[in-house]
Amino acid sequence: MKTSTSGRGSAIGLVGFDGDDTLWKSEDYYRKAEQDYLDLLSHYIDVHDTRTARHLLDVQRRNLALFGYGVKAMTLSMIEAAIEITDSRVSAKHIQRMLDIGHDTLRHPVELIDGVRESVAKIAEDHPVVLITKGDLFHQEAKIKVAQLHDLFPRIEIVSEKDPETYARVLAEFDLPINQFVMVGNSLRSDIEPVVTLGGWGVHTPYAVTWAHETEHGVADDEPRMVTADTAWDWPAALQAIEAKAASARGA
Repeated sequence: MKTSTSGRGSAIGLVGFDGDDTLWKSEDYYRKAEQDYLDLLSHYIDVHDTRTARHLLDVQRRNLALFGYGVKAMTLSMIEAAIEITDSRVSAKHIQRMLDIGHDTLRHPVELIDGVRESVAKIAEDHPVVLITKGDLFHQEAKIKVAQLHDLFPRIEIVSEKDPETYARVLAEFDLPINQFVMVGNSLRSDIEPVVTLGGWGVHTPYAVTWAHETEHGVADDEPRMVTADTAWDWPAALQAIEAKAASARGA
């Protein structure tokens, strides 16, 4: 069933928002979990060697196709990486502690980033909005519930990956041309690159910390289909700038 959008005459017909580190804080808790993991490994190896943290990242990437994203995937990768890097010397006690790290991370507070609710509400006055977030289904659903965002987003998409195929599917559900879609997010790799590649628009709001996997992308600093907004408070103005660009492109 296709979901209709309003404002067909406008240059922008739908605005999508990322979840983690765009609407609410997330990566801070993953960084703490990674530091706790390294503290455990210090009983076995030199954790000051940059290859130690790199090894965990390599294992996480290797497992993406199997485990996907999120805390549960991170926890399983921690255990696997610890067994590998210690040549199976890691104790059952420390493996249990890694499970505890995962449990603690799943229960982290959900803190909306300053300006999010006000700016999304303002944008939603004139444009349909959709929340498109990736990760573990149960954890993402729990965060959305705690953040009390259902009143802002009539449509919520929790996806396993953010790639051109995923965005194309979502836009097909809305029966909307990609050049009328704007994605707002902190990740150039997941929120901006796939959308502008398809011909859509992006609003990039960098977060203070970013997972290394998400820093690898092909978006140029002067990408013409992207506007940078330093904070959530800047989203309405950034959207106006994109609307002007999109209207100019339609009239060309």
